[in-house]
Amino acid sequence: MNHVSPDNARRETAGHDDASPDPVALARALGPDIAAAADEIERTQAIPEPLLGRLHQARLARILLPRSAGGDERDPWTYLHTIEEISRYDGSVGWNLFVANSAALIAPFVPRETAQAVFGDPRAWVSWGPPNECKAVAVPGGYRVEGEWHFASGSRQATWMGAHCQVQEPDGSLRRNRLGRPVIRTFLFPKEQTVPIENWNTIGMRGTASEGYRVTSLFVPEAFSGTREDPALRRDPGPLYAFTMQGLYAVGVAGVAFGIARAMLDDFIALVREKTPRGLQRLADSPVVQASVARHEASLGAARAWLVDILKDVWANADDIAPIGLDARVRVRLGCAHAIGTAIEVADYVYKAAGTSAIFRGTPFERRFRDMHTLSQQIQSRDAHFEAVGRVMFNGDPDGLFL
Repeated sequence: MNHVSPDNARRETAGHDDASPDPVALARALGPDIAAAADEIERTQAIPEPLLGRLHQARLARILLPRSAGGDERDPWTYLHTIEEISRYDGSVGWNLFVANSAALIAPFVPRETAQAVFGDPRAWVSWGPPNECKAVAVPGGYRVEGEWHFASGSRQATWMGAHCQVQEPDGSLRRNRLGRPVIRTFLFPKEQTVPIENWNTIGMRGTASEGYRVTSLFVPEAFSGTREDPALRRDPGPLYAFTMQGLYAVGVAGVAFGIARAMLDDFIALVREKTPRGLQRLADSPVVQASVARHEASLGAARAWLVDILKDVWANADDIAPIGLDARVRVRLGCAHAIGTAIEVADYVYKAAGTSAIFRGTPFERRFRDMHTLSQQIQSRDAHFEAVGRVMFNGDPDGLFL
């Protein structure tokens, strides 16, 4: 078993001042442990100890957390590479860590004391489901929250939960943002104040336990709430938090997709070196296979390089306070959409080309194929993102699509 020591993985990265542990190297060192636990994670829908403790020791749920809250506040491409590396070994662990890091992005939008209270525990982990029709009622000192939410990835590892709601004022009206739309506010509360709804019975990403939860007439103090809608409202300065929340969400999904596709392609290359289908030549000697592998290798590498180039350019030009502009938001969205789509295409090619070697449980392909096609149904993977980008490219953003 690999025991990760921060002293074994140190380097300076852009956007991080000190020679602190490199999360990519830490993720790579944990890879064999993650792979060894993958079957148990799939079966139990939870990350077991001691692996969970080692993930926390490596601070892999704190990559995007502000330093003011005890986080590492890394640049987006280091984050992308880290989630990709984890996902090579198990897509569910990669997904859960992407969601945990995404949830940590609430920290710049709540009071510093609140962020420190939530994330002060070195094993802190926040989970939540997407917004729905539930409404929080404004009351003296805070809000009264009631409802249920679903798709709360990583909830079984969580120490805190969150809920995204519209806010109903005492007079019954809805609170609105600067665009005149109903505000979506995020509320944070300890996990023990929720009732889990165990309903995650899916074909893939089973280890994420992206199940539901409910709360009943729960009072949440004002200080334990904030809105993620506008980067200009953030408390922490710096280029990382100039990126939109949805943009960084998409980066995380791209990292998971890259990791799964990379692992499938690597294992397919190993397979074709040995496999000789009945009545055919060795697959590695087939010009069709050779050309197809080369093309998919180029596609995956190009999509990855382009997304990293976008992220570095946007970071370099980001303001310390103001959120990134519309053009930058559109480029991040397009780079991520292209990355996710390319990774799905690579996974589909490998699964088909591997033949019956891909259909049995325990192969390097079967679970990854299921995981990829669960990922492909998530909101960040929608083909509609290309339509939205194209519309903004020609018509601007009058509807605030890229707020």
